[in-house]
Amino acid sequence: MPQATLSTARRRVLQFSSSVVACAVLVACGGGDDGVTLKPDRKPFPLVEATVEGFHAAMRNGDVSCRDVVQGYLARIAAFDAEASAAYPDSPALHSVIAVNPDALARADALDRAFFSTGDMAGPMHCVTVLAKDNYDTYDMKTTAGSLVLKNNQPPDDAYVVKKIRDAGGIIIGKANMDEFAFGFTGSSSVGGKTKNAYVPANSAGGSSSGTGTSIAASLAMVGLGTDTGGSVRVPSAVEGLYGLRPTLRLVSQDGIVPLAHGQDTGGPLCRSLPDCALTMDAMAGFDAAKTSGQRTAKAWDAPLVASAAAYDAMTARPASYTAALKADGLKGARIGVVRAMFPAPTAANQLFIDTLNAALDTMRAAGATVEDVEIADRSTILTAYASLSSYEFRDDLTAYLGSWSSSADGHPRTTEEVAAGMAVLEPTRSANFANYVTLGTNKEANPVYQNNLKPRDEFVIPRVQATLDNKDFATGTVKGAAYDVLVYPVLQGFNSTSVNAGSNNRLSPFTGFPALAFPAGFVKATAASPSVEPVTFEMIGRAFAEPTLFRLGAGWEAVASARVPSPLAPELTK
Repeated sequence: MPQATLSTARRRVLQFSSSVVACAVLVACGGGDDGVTLKPDRKPFPLVEATVEGFHAAMRNGDVSCRDVVQGYLARIAAFDAEASAAYPDSPALHSVIAVNPDALARADALDRAFFSTGDMAGPMHCVTVLAKDNYDTYDMKTTAGSLVLKNNQPPDDAYVVKKIRDAGGIIIGKANMDEFAFGFTGSSSVGGKTKNAYVPANSAGGSSSGTGTSIAASLAMVGLGTDTGGSVRVPSAVEGLYGLRPTLRLVSQDGIVPLAHGQDTGGPLCRSLPDCALTMDAMAGFDAAKTSGQRTAKAWDAPLVASAAAYDAMTARPASYTAALKADGLKGARIGVVRAMFPAPTAANQLFIDTLNAALDTMRAAGATVEDVEIADRSTILTAYASLSSYEFRDDLTAYLGSWSSSADGHPRTTEEVAAGMAVLEPTRSANFANYVTLGTNKEANPVYQNNLKPRDEFVIPRVQATLDNKDFATGTVKGAAYDVLVYPVLQGFNSTSVNAGSNNRLSPFTGFPALAFPAGFVKATAASPSVEPVTFEMIGRAFAEPTLFRLGAGWEAVASARVPSPLAPELTK
């Protein structure tokens, strides 16, 4: 995070550091007959591993205010994200946050005035602090996608998802670092630098939602927003021990998100606890009438957009709240297909990794799930013979995004080619890679590789994965037994290192459009000499719009799994 931005954050944190001043802006710490009294002698609210449910319960009890929480997270960002300083000499310098919202405390005060006078929360995400990946448009902060060329890129309004979160009472406390333009899994950008892993700082933070993953694992906010084109929510979740959901393609509007590939892009939440992800998804999902929503009537690239909210609800079968699916006994009676061929081959180096996965499967069985090995027909062809759409769709998609509002106020580039020209000057080491995307995206309609990854890929991949979920022999259609609720396999192909061992498992969800949830199977040391435990993570994939199923099984897992291990690099602040 740039030093100038952090200095501003520190000033804002320290400006209102005393509870006396905080009480003053909360109308003497209490309100009318229907209000809630804020205790003047309250203890600091613990932010490490905090959950929305715990925070809201404490707030209703008068034990914490919105300002307390926002101020606390700003202090944590200042203490753990920036380079070491006189104020914070032991900072691990995580570089997970690009900028903090200068209006966050003012928004907190407004929420506090309303809540402590009436006792009513603004919505289900009342004062939930959210770090949004810096490719989500925000009207009050620049959206850089990590690039110096877009350092002045100021959208006139919020992304659809961001607006819905604010409407639900959430506070966008800042913007998270990312792989620049969401290219890859290195976790590095020209604006934010290289994000460190929250468990072993020398290890990869994954990508491209690297800043979101590290910041949430380090408890720098309550929940985070990422995007996923080919694994960019699930891979950071895997290396940071988080729950990370890639929703069904078309469920979440893509309006106001810097695109990578419209045929695969989706936003999704990253959270320390699954209920927080379910609550965030309540705000993220919903019909968007914008032409850039990506909410088509079918996965096919040329399907028409959904015409109405009623049609969207019929297509998605979206529940009133995803939290209704959260059941502590969610694994009881569940049928889980294990794609054993997607596990890494055992070696001395990764045997503990595999053992941790198998132990998690045993725990699922003990919780009442039927867990059986399955095979996906032509799995190797699915994962290796087809390619991501990002190389081909990025050029035109970025130009469409940049041209969606006037440059008269902020001077932002209008086309992908203008960005390429700027990168040649400002980011010469990244220029060649960017230019390759421009080349591959030029006249893509005539490119046979691109065309093969549209309908031909869908026609090959989707029926084979669907047959596995349905427990049918793909070649004959013969039913082999009861259908499975989900398929599971590891996100990664072994322990994390300086570069993430992503493999190709992450392709299954974007290639089908089906939803997938990354969830921690356990926390172990990769070697005896490792400085910290690190997460080992499963992914479960379900049918289209089966998010409630993923939440039900995920909640069942969370109820029986060992507790999440907090980041050792960002403990509770003592002052």
